[in-house]
Amino acid sequence: MGKNFPLYIVIFVFFFKPLASVSGKIRIVHVNRSNYLLTFDNTMEAMEIDSAGKDEEGKAKPVMVILIGAPGSGKSTFCDLVMRVSTRPWVRICQDTIGNGKAGTKKQCLTGAASALKEGKSVFIDRCNLDREQRADFVKLVGPEVEKHAVALDLPAKLCISRSVKRTEHEGNLQGGKAAAVVNRMLQKKELPKLNEGYDRITVCQDEKDVQGSINTYTSLGPSDKLPPGFFGQKASDAKVQLGIMKFLKKKDPPGCSDAVMNVSRDNTLSHATKEKDSNQVLESCEEPKMASVGSSISLENAPTLAFPSISTADFHFNLEKASDIIVEKVEEYVNKLGNARLVLVDLSQHSKILSLVRDKAAEKNIDSKKFFTFVGNITKLYSEGGLHCNVIANATNWRLKPGGGGVNAAIFSAAGPILETATKAKAGSLSSGKAIVVPLPSSSPLFSGEGVTHVIHVLGPNMNPQRPNCLDNDYIKGCKILREAYSSLFDGFASIVRTQEESCKDKFDKEFKGEVQLEQGSRSGDQKAKREAVCETDMNKKFKSFVKELGPNVGSSVDGKTGGQSRKAWGSWVQALYDTAMHPERHKNIIEMSDDVVVLNDLYPKAQKHLLVLARVEGLDSLEDVKKEHLTLLKTMHSVGLKWAEKLLCENNSLTFRLGYHSVPSMRQLHLHVISQDFNSNHLKNKKHWNSFNSPFFRDSVDVIDEVSQNGKAILKDENILSMELRCHRCRSAHPNIPRLKAHIGSCQAPFPASLLQNGRLVFSER
Repeated sequence: MGKNFPLYIVIFVFFFKPLASVSGKIRIVHVNRSNYLLTFDNTMEAMEIDSAGKDEEGKAKPVMVILIGAPGSGKSTFCDLVMRVSTRPWVRICQDTIGNGKAGTKKQCLTGAASALKEGKSVFIDRCNLDREQRADFVKLVGPEVEKHAVALDLPAKLCISRSVKRTEHEGNLQGGKAAAVVNRMLQKKELPKLNEGYDRITVCQDEKDVQGSINTYTSLGPSDKLPPGFFGQKASDAKVQLGIMKFLKKKDPPGCSDAVMNVSRDNTLSHATKEKDSNQVLESCEEPKMASVGSSISLENAPTLAFPSISTADFHFNLEKASDIIVEKVEEYVNKLGNARLVLVDLSQHSKILSLVRDKAAEKNIDSKKFFTFVGNITKLYSEGGLHCNVIANATNWRLKPGGGGVNAAIFSAAGPILETATKAKAGSLSSGKAIVVPLPSSSPLFSGEGVTHVIHVLGPNMNPQRPNCLDNDYIKGCKILREAYSSLFDGFASIVRTQEESCKDKFDKEFKGEVQLEQGSRSGDQKAKREAVCETDMNKKFKSFVKELGPNVGSSVDGKTGGQSRKAWGSWVQALYDTAMHPERHKNIIEMSDDVVVLNDLYPKAQKHLLVLARVEGLDSLEDVKKEHLTLLKTMHSVGLKWAEKLLCENNSLTFRLGYHSVPSMRQLHLHVISQDFNSNHLKNKKHWNSFNSPFFRDSVDVIDEVSQNGKAILKDENILSMELRCHRCRSAHPNIPRLKAHIGSCQAPFPASLLQNGRLVFSER
């Protein structure tokens, strides 16, 4: 038979010989070194071993696996789990990272796949590949010398959308609220693969158990093994393709919609999809569609946003038709007055009648769907559960402005904590119908820290419920008047918050750039506007606000102008914090060591369990770029101090490992050495830039910098573009699609550090 079979298989075959004579011939398929598959095949003329798919030397053919599935179906996870333990050489071709760590094109994917297959490696095609047209070019790419498999991750739309909305740091940036509409749109045109497309083997996974089974199958596929051909996990022939969980929506999802449960119909979506010649390229790469600017270039996704419930229609029993008319009327009146700000009507139920009515009426009025939309979700968890960031939420309150009563009022007071009631009392003791009151939310509130809510606007509408105080007894003339006043008060309150933020941004801009940057006369106005918008949007100013406050009032003082003849970076105010600490350490309380040459402090936003900064106390040394041979002694002193602190911390916890080094291009002014433990266990490590700034060539080891300056008079610097490279474990170098997955991996990775880091004293650890 050409193979030595285990005794139990031979016994099994002869035991079932009578059955085989009835049902057909017995077929034994060699799956891998330790697994055999026994089948009954009516088409076989004799019992045989499936040895097809091997070359003359007995080596198995390379395999190209085309993964098929919506965003969030688990394609990247599938690849990662197989490649991590498989003995077969695999290459992952992902359109989100094919362009040197950035999103690329389908053509690049085809080229990369062809190259890997030519080298004899097997390939995963990690794209959505949801329709036959998208898959065809890959199937045609190779001939019979390569086995062509398809694995369809046909998981429920709700699961895919939930995963996409909740994930962070996705390679293609498809995450948050905007993911829901994109996933739904893509699922409209899904076609499960068929063998007549040219595949040798197709596997359809309909739940997570199926997916795990398929992962196990490909994990066990060794270099000399092959899988039996055929269609596995096939649905019933009359099974319908999922239409997504938002098929009830009616208006076509406009390009660039974010976070919204938009008004999308299947017909419109399909019509739109036929115009996209390469929708995988557009959607899997997830490049944010350009939005038409309305008076500013600030992205609407980052714009001030008010989330509000329908006022008076729940507990106060106000007529839904009348209420929806008033909502649309008032939104239409205010939406353009608010500039870039967004209004979002929220309801907890997917089958909400008020949401449906408002959507239809807003569509008839052609209200900008990027600036007003509806959203299904818990108004107190819009960001954590739905990916929708709203800095202001409205509370349909009672006249006493007290917690309780159920519904939205009880939920918001509960989520915000007792501090909201205290802050509300400071503003007012009661509220009249048709009025609203703005309450700034203290930063200690869970709604502020967890959801990013900065203000709650309490609003009281008309009551038509005889079981509640001040019932209007179905007087809808008076009721509609009060409801209009309520929405006007609500939107006026939100407008006042927006104006205050804009004025704050302008003031911040004036302080930030006054006297620091000389603009050319011809473009001064336009540049100032762009910079003002940049200041408004930047997270860095927010991040370092508390740092600057702690460091004292002198942070941000003007630069003395000593440039040493080099063209200088124009440092903004927040990046002066380390400079001020180094030059005036006596003003600050966060110093743990001070000498004539250096100052040592804990990083205020550590990227690991232990993260210290050693600052040079020399004028004119803003960054590594300024270092010359004359600074060699200072570099050695900084290294010696950093090494001393690393050894001290190792005495406290000998399980840690430390690395000492500099960023090629620092984010803050004043030369500083990082002393950082290699666990990277920190909530402040949030994105790809954070990770790669410490785990790529961008991070220059202190010992190497000393050698380079000693020999060449300067250090070698790496470009900031390297920060966009794919995420890889700093120990085993495995690739990961996002920060949460990477953190989960490094928490358990026991691989040794790369040999390059173990040389020349680049790592500091305990000899235990």
